[in-house]
Amino acid sequence: MRHVTLVQLFDHPITQKYVKRSGMAHAVACAYHAFRLAKKHQVDPDRATKAAFLHDIGHYTWYRDGQWDYDLYKENDIHAIKGSERAHKLLIRLGEHPRTAKEIALAILLHTDSYLPEGYLQLNPLQHVVALADELDEEPGGDHHYRTLSDDRARRMLARLDRKIETFLIQDQIKHSM
Repeated sequence: MRHVTLVQLFDHPITQKYVKRSGMAHAVACAYHAFRLAKKHQVDPDRATKAAFLHDIGHYTWYRDGQWDYDLYKENDIHAIKGSERAHKLLIRLGEHPRTAKEIALAILLHTDSYLPEGYLQLNPLQHVVALADELDEEPGGDHHYRTLSDDRARRMLARLDRKIETFLIQDQIKHSM
């Protein structure tokens, strides 16, 4: 059973403020990628789509002299850390199961290694799906953060994805009960 839907997340003022800052079109596209990848990698599509939708909720705008400074961002950004905390708090406020909220927050924390020293992370399947979903939608120079999508269209797309998730979960439950 799902406690929180993507539309509920979309409608919340925190999401509106911070996900829009990092690009609603990118967030919605990543959620769709995560749904497809979750099925392929046998990961819970509810958790995967929520984590992918919220993965950039921690972005800060790095500007210098009124212009986006990509080098400043790469040098100082910790958006995955901030986003993990912000998403966890939001999910709990909306009534998500605490264990699920934690798993989603950890997937957000580990969706990128841009803030970590050089090395290798061993990701679990959910974390891997979220990182892949983000990579699939990336554009050079961070342009994926600047694509636009109307609120109405984003909400409709997320409602459609909510229905797909519900259908998948029901079919999966029936399959496992036989």
